[in-house]
Amino acid sequence: MAYFPMFVELEGRPCLIVGGGAVALRKARRLLPYGPCLTVVAQSFVPELEALEGAVLCRRAFRPRDVEGQALVVAATGDGALNREIAALCRARRIPVNAVDDKDNCTFLFPALVRRGPLSIGISTGGASPTAAVYVKEKIEAALPGGDGWNGILEYLAARRAPVRASVPDETARARLFAALFDACMEKGRPLEQAEFDALAARMEREGPGNA
Repeated sequence: MAYFPMFVELEGRPCLIVGGGAVALRKARRLLPYGPCLTVVAQSFVPELEALEGAVLCRRAFRPRDVEGQALVVAATGDGALNREIAALCRARRIPVNAVDDKDNCTFLFPALVRRGPLSIGISTGGASPTAAVYVKEKIEAALPGGDGWNGILEYLAARRAPVRASVPDETARARLFAALFDACMEKGRPLEQAEFDALAARMEREGPGNA
């Protein structure tokens, strides 16, 4: 079964991981770049998790009330029965839950993830083949500019949105300019200099919509 890809804002929202091992560490590393208020509950933690910045560690046994108010929960205890208990608590409260290696008790899956600054690409096979998802992930990563090039391009395009909206009122012409601007940045592997942008904008205006 295919899973619908939905992007969720986690900045500042409470999220919970139950478990203190290597799997919990991997999930924490996946979530933290998106800015959640992350709590990890376990009776013991691997050293890498103890050293991880941005997560609040609670060294104790899981309590059912831990799931209350969470934006999402990850059950990564290594104890299948406990993971199922956590999943059931979350389902009853309509809290998104991922029970590690137990698709039947998940309401969301972690995708193979490509991230470049504000760009996030999630790849899922619905659990059919994680290897296939990783293959696609690697192909996408290889197609993107390396280093800081992609981040710089996205930041540049974001900064250009408001000025272009203000100076190009026609929606069709604006869409053409945005598309041409993106293509030019990708061709050069960097943001455009002001003179380059001005030349591009002038050319697009001369060509008009009939040459789209």
